Amino acid sequence: MLQRPRVKGGRVMFRPGTMVVAVAGTLVSAVPAAADFKLERQLSLVPGGRFILTTDVGEVSIAGDSSQGASVVVTSRRDDLEQRYDVRFEERAGMVEVTVKRRGTWLSGLFGGDWFNSGTRFEIRVPRATSVNVHASGGSVHVARLLGEARIHSSGGGLRFEEIEGRVDGHTSGGSIQVRTVRGDVRANTSGGGIDVADVRGSLRAETSGGGIQIDIVSGEVYAETSGGGVRIQGAGGRVDAHSSGGAVTVAFAGGNGSGGTLSSSGGGVRAELDPTVALSIDASSSGGPISSDLSITVRGTFSSGSLHGDLNGGGQTLRLRSSGGGVRISGAASVATTR
Repeated sequence: MLQRPRVKGGRVMFRPGTMVVAVAGTLVSAVPAAADFKLERQLSLVPGGRFILTTDVGEVSIAGDSSQGASVVVTSRRDDLEQRYDVRFEERAGMVEVTVKRRGTWLSGLFGGDWFNSGTRFEIRVPRATSVNVHASGGSVHVARLLGEARIHSSGGGLRFEEIEGRVDGHTSGGSIQVRTVRGDVRANTSGGGIDVADVRGSLRAETSGGGIQIDIVSGEVYAETSGGGVRIQGAGGRVDAHSSGGAVTVAFAGGNGSGGTLSSSGGGVRAELDPTVALSIDASSSGGPISSDLSITVRGTFSSGSLHGDLNGGGQTLRLRSSGGGVRISGAASVATTR
């Protein structure tokens, strides 16, 4: 209940809590009732071209299943979207660019309800042989079935890539990243969620400050780093550098992979699962637990509970294992398979 202000010494005084309620009431009343908006546009884009989207609002879905040109459908629960945003479409030779910019400052978007209740969504269809660039300020982005590179940046949502034949570069400040079936190099970077990758024919660089990393089958080199969770990799086909300050690191190398790498954790144990037939040099140390191996390693120097230097099958590339938050374990892979 709002309470009447008291007058004291010629000044209006509010009892504690009144101002907070008033501000909250302003925020709620500024959000309009739900309404419908729909904008459709067909644009000229030949296979092999590029589609560019820069938007200050909304979720984005792009699919490479258009038989002709680029189709853009914008929907929103607001009926005043075009009054609040400048929506521009530009066609150039081999390129389409769509720009959606907020009119006024970010405060107008805050008090206008855009950040809470706009329900804006972009459904985009392009030819399969298309490269895409997306810069989204406030929503998730889903890209699928493209024969071309995908470069995606979001300031406030998750990213998902599926069936991409080309380089993938994804960055988000506020969500998770999921990658499925990519034929090209992948870079995934997030400040606010986990990273989940499966079936990449190429190299992978995955970095997060806010979650764990799960990787299943990568044919090339892998770099994975997290400060907010563990790292788990299955079917690593190349060199692996995996680091965690928030959990355990477990890497299962693919059959025939003797490329080595560095696995380290300051927040948990480290485990390497190896093809028993490959040649590797082992350099392992732990200050948080014991070192153990199920494989026959020829020790160089003195073996201790916290240090192991030796060779597997005569030695080769070096695999470094470091743990200050748990032990180190080396074992044969339960099921050894080569990556495709």
